[in-house]
Amino acid sequence: MKLDGKVSIVTGGGRGIGRAIALCFAAEGSAVVVAGTSRDKLESVAAEIRSGGGRALTTIADVADEAAVRSMVSATLNEFGRIDILVNNAGIAGPTALVTDVAREDWDRTLAVNLTGAFLCAKLALPSMIERRAGRIINITSLAGLQGYAWRSPYCASKWAMIGLTQTLAEEAGRYDITCNAIAPGPVSGPRIEEVIRRRAEQMNRSYEEVEMDYVGPTALKRMVDEKDIAAMALFLASDEGRNITGETFNISAGYKLS
Repeated sequence: MKLDGKVSIVTGGGRGIGRAIALCFAAEGSAVVVAGTSRDKLESVAAEIRSGGGRALTTIADVADEAAVRSMVSATLNEFGRIDILVNNAGIAGPTALVTDVAREDWDRTLAVNLTGAFLCAKLALPSMIERRAGRIINITSLAGLQGYAWRSPYCASKWAMIGLTQTLAEEAGRYDITCNAIAPGPVSGPRIEEVIRRRAEQMNRSYEEVEMDYVGPTALKRMVDEKDIAAMALFLASDEGRNITGETFNISAGYKLS
């Protein structure tokens, strides 16, 4: 039980990578606060955790809303008395369009959720960690944070900035024995990447299969990764085994060759 007695917040925990991390952490002994915007999905994950004998709390939180994040943190402390681990996973895909066609409101919303949300969660969770002089922050970025990503400028910019935020948090919080690292998934199989490929194919007037190969072809293993692969790395970083790792970004990508 690598996280026995710990308390974790997982944003965007109702589906995809967030769900996989929440279930993984619970299986390793952590109480998990599953945060997001879809109550049904959050309650479903919490029910899975409880059915396995774990502890779970759900909270509705748009991470771009400071009051909602403050409420999420307060609910966690009221229920469990501490915050050991924060996983900033909440994010949106944003528009699929050339820069000249991206609407300002779409740009603002993508950065608000993907970047400002991580900032707000860290800002408001850190005081509890600092008081206890211990903690882990794990930011879910993307390979799009390591190279340009045509047709996805808001998403790309937000994920680049998250890596900078990660390194800054690591520098600022290290004196309190708090680590901060980022995980950069490559293409992750599931409904989200399928929707991304579909939108991209429509915008570029290409077939779904052609665009899918744009994601799979550059990988050494010629496949997408699984959500559980990301959860496994998050678990390592959250556990005592990762206590001396901070300020780093880890690519989980099936060997995706960056351009």
